[in-house]
Order: sequence, then structure tokens, then C-alpha cells
Amino acid sequence: MFDGADFPKSLDEETFDTWLENGRQSKLSYHYLLIIWDELETDYQPVYVENRDQLNDYAKQKTLNSREVLVAAYDLYSESRVI
Repeated sequence: MFDGADFPKSLDEETFDTWLENGRQSKLSYHYLLIIWDELETDYQPVYVENRDQLNDYAKQKTLNSREVLVAAYDLYSESRVI
């Protein structure tokens, strides 16, 4: 996933699937998985949010701080990309 010039490196499908499953199995009522690129760690990180308002807050910021960038967001249950 995320192959190409627009992304610093690819994300392993198995890791992505694990993140989806972890979000669905959480006792908290998460609905979205956000994929964040961490410049310091030079790796992707999962962030889970409960509702569309929280997702929109992340989307408005795009660059979350000086080292994190929102790459994509997925619905945990339909697995469709929403951003």
C-alpha cells in the first residue's frame, strides 16, 4: 500500500489488516483508522477515532505537528478509504 512517488515508503498489507482488526476489536467504539506518517520514526502509525467529527479535525490539519502527516483514513467496518 502507498507505493509511489507521493509516499516515503510502502505499507505492508498484513500490517494494515492487523490495524483494521485491532480497531474493530477495541472495547472503545472506534469507527475510523487514520494512517499517519511519522517523520521522526520514518514509519506509518495507526490512529483510531470514534466519529466523523474527530476525523474531520485531523483532515483539516493535514500536518498534525512538525513530524506527523495524515496520509489516509479508512472506515474500520467497510474498509473503504474515506480520505
